[in-house]
Amino acid sequence: MRENGSDDRRLAVVVAKPRTQQVIDALGAEGVYDADRSVRSWDDDAVAVPVTTPPESVEVREIVQQVGEPRLRTLEDHLRQRGWTDEELAAAPGSWAVVGSIVLVDVGDSPRPEEVGQALLALHGEADTVLARGGISGAHREPDVRVLAGEGDTETVHTEHGTQYGLDLAEVMFSPGNKAERARMGEAVEAGERVLDMFAGIGYFTLPMARAGADVTAVERNPTAFRYLVENVMRNGVDGRVQPYRADCRDVVPGFAEEGRADRVMMGYYDAYEYLDSALDALKPGGVVHMHEATPEALVFDRPIERLEAAAADAGRSVAVLDTRRVKGYSEGVAHVVVDARVE
Repeated sequence: MRENGSDDRRLAVVVAKPRTQQVIDALGAEGVYDADRSVRSWDDDAVAVPVTTPPESVEVREIVQQVGEPRLRTLEDHLRQRGWTDEELAAAPGSWAVVGSIVLVDVGDSPRPEEVGQALLALHGEADTVLARGGISGAHREPDVRVLAGEGDTETVHTEHGTQYGLDLAEVMFSPGNKAERARMGEAVEAGERVLDMFAGIGYFTLPMARAGADVTAVERNPTAFRYLVENVMRNGVDGRVQPYRADCRDVVPGFAEEGRADRVMMGYYDAYEYLDSALDALKPGGVVHMHEATPEALVFDRPIERLEAAAADAGRSVAVLDTRRVKGYSEGVAHVVVDARVE
């Protein structure tokens, strides 16, 4: 007991692991999340999230008492506790992402990467695996990852703005840096719009658009990504608004256009410009195209706009640029950008 009569125990709420980030956000919005203590494992499928007082609006499994140990707030705190020197800390990762129950990190030149993995597990009590992220390669853009720490399960369900994405991070790519763009597409569409998602993946953009009421034709040729796309459509309850095709989008467009052209075409692929002819064939006059591209900094935003205008001119159509955005850095000197344009 402390001298003032209080003890070293504080409250925590027990929730299922997949709900951790959703609950933390809700507790923060209510003003009862205790950021000075760590989220801790509770049992095999649940965590204890620290709170200052019992929540009123957040559904939880139970409210418990938790030892009030102060949080080691940063990765640096955890690595220092493990004896890392200032020189070693300078080479430690500066950023990482929590995707469902998995921490995804680029360890770069970090010494003792397995210790980085253990530290990240301690920092993120809701996670059970840490993966070192390598590059993306192959026609199906397959990721290169290795297990640094934890259980080693690479399959998870990630919740983002209410959308659930089931995926295997060893099999399909997932870019945490695209989070805002995924949410934005859910806000951009209107209920009843007809949308063609030419490179649907596991449903990155398809799912938020369908949840907003759009009717989406989702095309994906990677068999693993397509399997997760179908599962995620069912998981999010939008099977009545999504038509998934495992195919090359160029093969789907002719039949799609015959049935009635799209109000909107989503091109979430870095080399999307190579498919602009098909995209424009599928897009009705006055429709909107969203074209992603990896563009050298010196050519942002001139190159993607010029490519779009050239493709439209070849099709006898005109382009009005509605918006341009930097999504994130792609590599050194290269930006991931998006151009939104209305095509008459």
